[in-house]
Amino acid sequence: MTAEAKHTVVLDVMGADSGIECIVRGGLDAARRIGETMHLIFVGDSKLIDEVLSVTENLPPNVSVEHASDTVPMHVSATDGVRMRDSSISVGLRLLKGNGADAFVSPGNTGAVMATSLLTLGRIEGVTRPAITALFPTSAGKPTVVLDVGANADCKPQHLSQFAVMGSVYASVVSRLEHPRVGLLSIGEERGKGNELIFNAQNLLKKSKINFVGNIEGRDILSGKIDVAITDGFTGNILLKFAESIKPMLVKSVQRQIQTNIFSRVGAMLLLPFLKRMRNTFDYAESGGAPLLGVNGIVVICHGSSNAKAIANAISLAYEMAAKEIKKRIHDELITNHFGQNNGSNNKSENNRDGILCTSRHSDER
Repeated sequence: MTAEAKHTVVLDVMGADSGIECIVRGGLDAARRIGETMHLIFVGDSKLIDEVLSVTENLPPNVSVEHASDTVPMHVSATDGVRMRDSSISVGLRLLKGNGADAFVSPGNTGAVMATSLLTLGRIEGVTRPAITALFPTSAGKPTVVLDVGANADCKPQHLSQFAVMGSVYASVVSRLEHPRVGLLSIGEERGKGNELIFNAQNLLKKSKINFVGNIEGRDILSGKIDVAITDGFTGNILLKFAESIKPMLVKSVQRQIQTNIFSRVGAMLLLPFLKRMRNTFDYAESGGAPLLGVNGIVVICHGSSNAKAIANAISLAYEMAAKEIKKRIHDELITNHFGQNNGSNNKSENNRDGILCTSRHSDER
């Protein structure tokens, strides 16, 4: 794949909490930033999208619009979202499946995006379950890749071993690491600590060719001790939500301290550049979105309240994943270098009915 190759990214502009105008603006920012090597397709209500584009100055030439007559609301279940065949999510993912695009980005209903991706695209050969991936900031500077953070509430050892390979490939792309250090999240670093899932996953990870460094604890994720942290989606989602609370907690704590006296205010003024950098470190907009690794296509899921910056960064991430052929690299790593042709083949009909992905009893409110 040459650097000059053109890649098409589909952006779902419907259903986000932040509104169509904000999402389109983020897409336009990315289109200008990346330039002619990317074609960006806005998918959604073409009338509403055209209204935004018609008042845009210096409209980039590398954008187009694909109409979708329906929108998946945030409050509906993943199962109901899948049934909406004319939604912007379904239309965009069909473009990806039909080779009309190389990547799909959506800030819409997360459950619907995950379920529709799995049913429309299927899985990469060798993958039993896809996983949502997130980047956690570290004191060392380079982020820690954490997966799964919400697609699979219940996991088996083979799922964790596959997450490790997918996470290792992803870390090699986003952090440009040759041999990412992979750790298994547990209640202690010692080999004898953990539950049955951890013990059995350890055995599989030791047999793989990834750079497995053993068990890690929660504190190791933000320290930069490892590059990839592996866990089940139940634990990972709790970890993700906790991490999202750090930024507002820090901001409120600093504000409270500044208000104590005049010296604190002066000190805060001097530290303002540092405080802004710290705030950005924990800002989800910096990473843009969370890839759904393991589906047979590049899918990036954004926060429902994503601003234009987050959308632009998510598109840049999706473009980079397409340019570096991450889907092919995951396939090759799983099949050729790790678990062989039989990996995942015994459970071709397995989906995520017992996990978060296809749960139909609850809504997708965030």
